Amino acid sequence: MATGIVNQGFEHENTERLHSNTYRSIEGDVDSVEGSGSSALDKHCNSGERNEKYREAINDFDKDLYNLNGSSEISKSQYSLVSSGDLTAGAVQLWLGLPEEVKYDPALAAFRRYYESEYENVEEITLKPRNSLPRLRLPTVKSAPHLNNNVLPNLKDEATNGFKISACEEKNQEKIQEEETNMRKTSTSAYVKHLIKISILLACWMFFTIVFMMYNEKVEVFMSSSVAPGEVKSYIIDLKEDKLSLSLSLSGPFLSEQWQAKLNSTEGVKKMEVWLERRPDDDSRGVSVEISKTWEIVLLENETDFCEGELRSNVLELKTLNATNNGSYAVAIRTNANETIPFQMSYKIEPLDQTSGVIYASILLLGLYVLIIFEIINRTMAAVILSTTAMAVLSLLGERPSLPELISWLDMETLLLLFSMMLLVAIMAETGLFDYLAVYTFEVTRGKIWPLISVLCGITAMLSTFLDNVTTVLLMTPVTIRLCEVMDMDPIPVLMSMVIYSNIGGTATPVGDPPNVIIASNKAVSQAGINFTNFTLHMALGIVFVCLQTYVQLRFIYRDTNRLRLNEPREIQDLRQQISIWRRAADSLPHLSRDEQVVRERLDKKIRKLTSQLDLFVRESKKRACPKTTFRSTLAEMKEKYKIRNKPLLAKSSVAIGFVVLVFFLHSIPEFNRVSLGWTALLGAILLLILADREDLEPVLHRVEWSTLLFFAALFVFMEALSKLGLIVFIGGLTESIILKVDESARLAVAILLILWVSGLTSAFVDNIPLTTMMIRVVTSLGSNPNLNLPMQPLIWALCYGACLGGMLY
Repeated sequence: MATGIVNQGFEHENTERLHSNTYRSIEGDVDSVEGSGSSALDKHCNSGERNEKYREAINDFDKDLYNLNGSSEISKSQYSLVSSGDLTAGAVQLWLGLPEEVKYDPALAAFRRYYESEYENVEEITLKPRNSLPRLRLPTVKSAPHLNNNVLPNLKDEATNGFKISACEEKNQEKIQEEETNMRKTSTSAYVKHLIKISILLACWMFFTIVFMMYNEKVEVFMSSSVAPGEVKSYIIDLKEDKLSLSLSLSGPFLSEQWQAKLNSTEGVKKMEVWLERRPDDDSRGVSVEISKTWEIVLLENETDFCEGELRSNVLELKTLNATNNGSYAVAIRTNANETIPFQMSYKIEPLDQTSGVIYASILLLGLYVLIIFEIINRTMAAVILSTTAMAVLSLLGERPSLPELISWLDMETLLLLFSMMLLVAIMAETGLFDYLAVYTFEVTRGKIWPLISVLCGITAMLSTFLDNVTTVLLMTPVTIRLCEVMDMDPIPVLMSMVIYSNIGGTATPVGDPPNVIIASNKAVSQAGINFTNFTLHMALGIVFVCLQTYVQLRFIYRDTNRLRLNEPREIQDLRQQISIWRRAADSLPHLSRDEQVVRERLDKKIRKLTSQLDLFVRESKKRACPKTTFRSTLAEMKEKYKIRNKPLLAKSSVAIGFVVLVFFLHSIPEFNRVSLGWTALLGAILLLILADREDLEPVLHRVEWSTLLFFAALFVFMEALSKLGLIVFIGGLTESIILKVDESARLAVAILLILWVSGLTSAFVDNIPLTTMMIRVVTSLGSNPNLNLPMQPLIWALCYGACLGGMLY
């Protein structure tokens, strides 16, 4: 006590400085609550609330500084960083000026015990200023107001406060007006865009409606005839034009175009020759007959009677060189066979020019991609409108299809497979299996971050191999989001990882991803010997490597697990706050005396202890998202909410899906390959409907994605229309010319890389379903092209990898 009286002048100055620093620390805490990024004027806009918080912080500090008699006793067995023997009265006075969180911490319990043993009455402690020695009570210190003196001096002058409040109100009013102006501009812009969109769509509707009302359906008539040995059969076309372009179609006992192209020469084989000629009339004497280039068709050997017939088409052109030739045109046919050759013939005058057709088709295809990419309208509506517009263009060119022909353009195998798998998944979803699998993943991984993500992605990939990948992700999403909520994780990276692995898993089988369904259901692909088993075997090995590479890439991208969290764990936040408070208290002490150094050392020890605890929590949080203390309760809650809701229905669904998968693999055996993939899935769906014994099918049918089925149907019509316009032939010819430029030994490699990267990069920017619908035609034409002589299967695998994996970027 004597030490405190002798040094009271010196220590009074230090105490004032300590208390000033403490008040600034408290004011900094209040400011940090309000927000560190706001300006002074913005802070003052909430001055009432802020000043109230400031007063509460100051008064709480004063209570703990001077009303020590009412405080709870601290047990001597509590942890303390100091011993009473090292303390002095000056150190205790510094302790009195520390913030509440620091002063009454068990680590500084020795200061409290020393204070209580030395000073029984707070009011007896006196300080002496340096300029005079009258007895002063501690509550008179300016930086430490008495407990009963709760009135905070005015921070600002009333006039200044009024000015700033009015300035704040004016600023807020300006912000409101600016927001209203922006909203009006946005609404006006959106309204204008809406009008433009509706106007364009109505223009398209008016275009194809008027065209359909003005043009009839195309009627293709095949005329039957025959040509005898040594005979020239002629069909007169009454036309007086100087130029004639004729699209001619013949059906008869002909060799296919692909097989004919493989022949080195047509010399010495049975064939039919067809040409176009212009014969002079009776008034045009002395004028010779003009003929076009001869079209040679190789005949089948010994199969001219009762054969199925092969349809061959070609365009014959003839331009007269003699202006005085006013004769008529005729189609001339002859054969070198020793027997009469029957045939059927159909023709069209002035067919569509390929260049013009490619331009029209490119504009239509670009329009579809623009509507889908920028999401101007629903993608199903975009496909319906553009496919109808494409048929209108064909009508203008005289190629309007009839309704039976239009239906024949639909790939019914693909639509049937999609519909059946949708039924299977819709019924299985009622069992709660997908939710249960997600909760089971949470249980086996014990709330650890990367094991949880890995197992979720693995389950999603496995389910997507036999079920529709889009539906699988949609069913797994709700419970995954709930898991992320209880684990305080950001659901977006988790869901994106699941989507990626869903696409990867769906690529492995013909039924997992819509592009694979389109490819595997193609008739030319089936004829090439590709079935469910060899498709899966060829794709599975590459998919395993893709899975490993993707996992490594995900671990590298999210190597900092904090990027997977929405917020930092509460325990870490509390520790950081405590360390901040203790560090500010230590920094507020000046380096002037031994007493201050003693207190600083004790504070630094506490900071180091808290920092080590923080490091431990941080290391643990990088591995575990759900704390051990709450894991059991969280797991019990989720098990109660997400469980198998209908076990009998789950058993029935397992039987039906097991049947479908088994028959899929049996397709590799010729004796069991009598039903297609679509029919197999439909049989499984019917089996499940029988076992489920539903009286009302409406709830199940509501879960079928009818818009997706309509989207596929519209795309099939659209792509067939583009094929009629010549786009597919043009792309195939362009690709063929590129492949033919390389050495014959490297053509297969070039074709594979070309198909892989073209389909992959294009799928990254456009929907891979319309792309696959177009590319499968190109690939099958390349595989059957006799000039290239490429095997079909490697080209199919390249298209599957490119279209499916490239589609993940879209």
